[in-house]
Amino acid sequence: MVTSRAGLRTAAVAATMTATLIGLGAGAANAAGWPPLQEGAYLYSGTTGTGSVTEVDLGDLGTCHTLSQAAKSIQIADGSRSVELYPAADCSGATSWRSGTLTQTDLPWSMLSYRVVQAT
Repeated sequence: MVTSRAGLRTAAVAATMTATLIGLGAGAANAAGWPPLQEGAYLYSGTTGTGSVTEVDLGDLGTCHTLSQAAKSIQIADGSRSVELYPAADCSGATSWRSGTLTQTDLPWSMLSYRVVQAT
């Protein structure tokens, strides 16, 4: 009976490790679409950090920038600034979306303009 319990424990550990490795593999494959996270802020014309890229000047606080191509995803790594994005040109539109200081995400809708703001 001791042998069968040890066998069951070994099988349970093996099953848990297999599930964990499959989960990690799926996560790595999912994250593979994004460019490596780097300091600064970047807007992408495609989802998951694909398409043409616009580098955001994080030192240019408050100035509105209209994009030549709509942004659909963002990546930012900065400790004190965020990017506020707007669905229309000239930082206008009914709603805006603000990033955190460490963000890598698809945007809720296409954005046509942005400004850099102090993180709150």
